[in-house]
Amino acid sequence: MQETRQTTDTLLMVRPAHFGFNEETAASNAFQVNDTTLSGAEIQAKALVEFDELVAKLRAAGVDVMVVEDTKDPYTPDSIFPNNWVTFHEDGTVITYPMYAQKRRLERRDDIIELVNQKFGVTQRYEMEAYEADDMFLEGTGSMILDRVNKIAYACLSPRTDVTVLDEFCEIRGYEPVTFLAVDQKGLEIYHTNVMMALGDTFVVIAMDTVQNEEEKEKLQEKFAETGKEIILITFQQVLSFAGNMLQVSNPEGVSYLVMSEQARQSLTPAQVTQIEKHTHILSSAIPTIEKYGGGSVRCMMAEVFHA
Repeated sequence: MQETRQTTDTLLMVRPAHFGFNEETAASNAFQVNDTTLSGAEIQAKALVEFDELVAKLRAAGVDVMVVEDTKDPYTPDSIFPNNWVTFHEDGTVITYPMYAQKRRLERRDDIIELVNQKFGVTQRYEMEAYEADDMFLEGTGSMILDRVNKIAYACLSPRTDVTVLDEFCEIRGYEPVTFLAVDQKGLEIYHTNVMMALGDTFVVIAMDTVQNEEEKEKLQEKFAETGKEIILITFQQVLSFAGNMLQVSNPEGVSYLVMSEQARQSLTPAQVTQIEKHTHILSSAIPTIEKYGGGSVRCMMAEVFHA
């Protein structure tokens, strides 16, 4: 079960059929905005343009992007964010996860897993969704930031990230859980770890001010030091611009990119850009409609496919 790489050159992305504001998820996602100035059709059309432009940029960088078309039925307004329901691991393991919102549970698709199986081979599958019956959730790499090489799962606990389910994931994969609480400026729990933290090969982007417990903060800093990660600090305000919602990917030549939205890129200071560019290239794409109505950014749109 040893995973040898932090970044992959293969991504799975779902092209939405009916992207839009989801009232069910908005209750615990402070990033969503229900702006009614656009019609549903206009929101969907803009989201498709943004999606296609991001895919084109990734492919131009040499990243293998498997694009799957969303189905018209059932209605899944958040299907564009597949990283929450599935993870694909180097040894061919596939894990599916318990989801907080009932509409989002409909995103899990066996045909998508079969598509990956046909291309790379699936050796085993773990289905964790039974926890939904007990209102216990773990939303994939939204809930967890995985240090795959050092086998650490970082997670800020929230209504969408339950420590019991996290512990089971860690038992399955042989990971060490590192948990903490993270809150926004209003004192509300941050719903997903991947909006305040992104982990790369040799660096971590993190809003450390969201972690108010000093012992938890020290534990994080110790782990980053032990595993050779340079800490790149971002602010509360930059979190609101999705500067924590980034993912490092690579191409077959080994060139790596930190993928982020244009809004996140614009929020970075020159010093932060310099820090990041010591480690990796920056690839940004504008997705304002997806960020506004979906409350997620580019990292949420990319499910990493690790393969042998």
